[in-house]
Amino acid sequence: MASAKVSHPVKSASEESKVLVVENGKMVDVQDKEITMEGLCSISSYDQWARIPVSGPLPKPRYKHAAAVVQEKMYVFGGNHNGRYLGDMQVLDFKSLSWSKLEAKIQSEEPSDLTGTASLPPCAGHALVPWGNKILCLAGHTREPIESLSAKEFDPQTCTWSTLRTYGRSPSSRGGQSVTLVGGTLVVFGGEGDGRSLLNDLHVLDLETKTWDEFETTGTPPSPRSEHAAACYADRYLLIFGGGSHSTCFSDLHLLDMQTMEWSRPEHQGITPEPRAGHAGVTVGENWFITGGGNNKKGVPETLVLNMSTFVWSVVTGLEGRAPPTSEIYALKSSRKSGVPSGQLNEPETNGLASVAENSSRGVIFEIEELQDEKTIKRADTSKTLLQAVKGEKSNIEEKLNQEELQSSRLKQELANVETKNELDLVRNQLSAEEARASQLENEISDLQQRLQKMETLEKESESLRLEKDAESDDSSSGSNQRPADKGFWRWNG
Repeated sequence: MASAKVSHPVKSASEESKVLVVENGKMVDVQDKEITMEGLCSISSYDQWARIPVSGPLPKPRYKHAAAVVQEKMYVFGGNHNGRYLGDMQVLDFKSLSWSKLEAKIQSEEPSDLTGTASLPPCAGHALVPWGNKILCLAGHTREPIESLSAKEFDPQTCTWSTLRTYGRSPSSRGGQSVTLVGGTLVVFGGEGDGRSLLNDLHVLDLETKTWDEFETTGTPPSPRSEHAAACYADRYLLIFGGGSHSTCFSDLHLLDMQTMEWSRPEHQGITPEPRAGHAGVTVGENWFITGGGNNKKGVPETLVLNMSTFVWSVVTGLEGRAPPTSEIYALKSSRKSGVPSGQLNEPETNGLASVAENSSRGVIFEIEELQDEKTIKRADTSKTLLQAVKGEKSNIEEKLNQEELQSSRLKQELANVETKNELDLVRNQLSAEEARASQLENEISDLQQRLQKMETLEKESESLRLEKDAESDDSSSGSNQRPADKGFWRWNG
C-alpha cells in the first residue's frame, strides 16, 4: 500500500481514522510523498460523504475512464462522454486541490523523436496502474478495433506516452476488465472483447520481464463479465466482486488463490450486497471499500466495505437523494481501522488516510497514510532483504532455465535420432516387403514354367500318339487291299 503524510494530529491505534474520496473513475493509490491537504484533513464527521472545493477548469463529465496517483497528483485519462470517447489527460493536484489539463506527447520508436503534442487515441474501459514514477495504461475500447490488448507507459515528468514492449502471447483486446497489481505482476481478468463477447480468462504480466502468461485454473471461475471490481489481499488472493453481462448484474464474490490457482466462492456474512456494475473499490489494510455503480433498475447509493479476513459485508453510508453534481469532489472519513493482512509486510500505522472521488456512478478511491520514520526504516530493511531473496531466487530460476534448455536440446537431438531410426526401419520394412513380393513372384513364375513344360511334354506325347495312330491307320488300309489275291492263292480244289 502506498502512503503519504497527512497534516493532522497523531492518534492512538484505537483512534486512527481514514478518509475515502470518490471520483468518477478507477481505483488509485497515493505514492510515498508528503502531501499537505488541509481541505481533506478538515473533515470532522465520520462515515459521511463531504464535498471538497476544488479550483481550475473542471474536466468533462465522463465514465469508463481511468485514474492513477503518482506522487502528489491524480491523473485521469480518457473515458466516455455522451457516447463519445475521450483522449485527454486531466490532473488533480492534491497540494492545491486544483484541476489542470496536460498536453501529452507520443514517443515514436526512436527515443529522440516526439510527434508534436498529439495524445493517445481516445479510449474507454481501460485501466491506469501506477508503477514507480510512471503510469501504465492497459486495454480499453477505441474507435479502431485492435487484435491484442494494448500496453502503454506514461511518464509524468516528460508528459510523454510510449509503447510498453511486452513478450509472450498478449491477451485479446478488451475493455471493462479488471487489472490488479499483485506484487510485481499485473493480473488481468475478464472484460468485454470484440463483438461484445464477454470474457472470464486470466492473464498475468510480469513487470520485471514484461512477459505475458495465461494460467490454467481449477475450481469454478466467475462467469464471463465486465465492469467488475477486483482487489488483492495478503499478496496472495485475488478477489472479484460484481460486474455485469448483457442482461444482468452480479453481486457474487469470488476468490482466486494465486499460489494454487484455484477459484472458490467464500461464504460471506453480514448484509447481502445489491447487484452492481461499473463500481470502484480500494483496499485499506484488510478492508475493501466499494462505491458507486448500478444495475438494470437503478444506481446503487450505498458505499460498502468488506472485511477480507472474515468476509463480512457492511454498509458504510449512502448518498441521500440524487447523486452529487458531476465533476465535484466528495470525500469520506472512515472510522474503521486498517488491520494488516497476515502474510504482508507491516504497513505504517495511519493517523489519517484520504481518498478523493469525483462524482459519478463509478468511484475512484485513493488513500493517504501518515508515515512513521522508525517503521519506514524497518520496512526499507525488510524490503532490501526481500529484494536480495528475490534476486537469489531469480538466479536459481535462470540456472534451472538454462538446465531445462540444455535438456530440451538433448531431447530434441534424441527425437531427431529416433525419427531417423524410425525412417530407416520403415525403409527396411518396405524393402523386406518388396523382397517377399519378388520371391512370391519368382515362385509363381517357376510354377508357371513347370506347368508350361508339362504342357509341352503332353503336347509331344499327344503328337506321338497321333502319329502312331495315323501309322496304324495306314497299315490297316494296306491289308484290306491284298485279301482277294490271298483267297485265290489259298483256294482249295478238292
